[in-house]
Amino acid sequence: MNKSQVISKDNKARNRRFNTAYLFIGPYAIIFLVFVVLLILISFLLSFAYYDGVNMPHFIGLTNYVTLFTQDLDFMQSALPNTIKYALIVGPVGYMLAFFLAWVLAQLPRRFRNVAAIILYSPSLTGSVLISVVWKAMFSGDSRGYINYLLLSWGIVNEPLQFLQDKTTIFIIMVFVGLWSSMGIGFLAMLSGILNTNREIYEAAYVDGMKNRFQEIIYITIPSMRPQMMFGAVMAIVSTFNSAGLATALTGASPTPQLAGWLISDHMQDYAFSRMEMGYASSLSVVLLMLVLVFYFVANHLFRSDD
Repeated sequence: MNKSQVISKDNKARNRRFNTAYLFIGPYAIIFLVFVVLLILISFLLSFAYYDGVNMPHFIGLTNYVTLFTQDLDFMQSALPNTIKYALIVGPVGYMLAFFLAWVLAQLPRRFRNVAAIILYSPSLTGSVLISVVWKAMFSGDSRGYINYLLLSWGIVNEPLQFLQDKTTIFIIMVFVGLWSSMGIGFLAMLSGILNTNREIYEAAYVDGMKNRFQEIIYITIPSMRPQMMFGAVMAIVSTFNSAGLATALTGASPTPQLAGWLISDHMQDYAFSRMEMGYASSLSVVLLMLVLVFYFVANHLFRSDD
């Protein structure tokens, strides 16, 4: 057998392995294309049409976007600024809190670490409606609310405070609840990254003059887990911008009093399922996607590695 025949057989074997790889990624690729890429494309096309969910879509060009940015005061004055404020607070703070708690748990014995991780992760598994059941009882506007009961008992206030009717306190409670439920998949990824960092690197660093745990985190832990940090950042961005229904569930009103805590996702769902203006709701979803992409590129710039 000459050299050319050997090379030909190697190429055929490589092609068979290559085709086998496609078989493994095929099911996920099909699901991703049908339920993500295709739906994004349909939503983008519908954003240029009037569509009520019953009749055929009617092309209207950029009318939805013009209306969105020039006439929709609820969007420009409430939904958009509320979403950006909520994302800028809950996203970074929740991200840093997730890393800090993951680092703390990594210092605990395995038995206690597993229990604590489950406790911290469990709120992220529940939906906003279920979460609101707990916090509505805490911040109820009558004397039966736990916070009001304590304030009345201690003589701090003379009458119950309406936490869930005031525009400022509604947003603060939303942020608090958002942080409480932000320990999701990104938190677990960070915990895994910290636990899988090579311990020999720490030992070598201390031999070379590293002096404290802060330097350990800055110079070893974070650089060693850039992929997990990036994944956590992406999950934090997506989860904060995708938040919907929390303010409505807390206040029991849609829209919320004075549009407090009214986010783009809430606005989109209101137009899609209450007003049946699917085309306009699609334009809102496109704007939301653009916001997510902007924040994603910022996170990617911060955590990308040149290696």
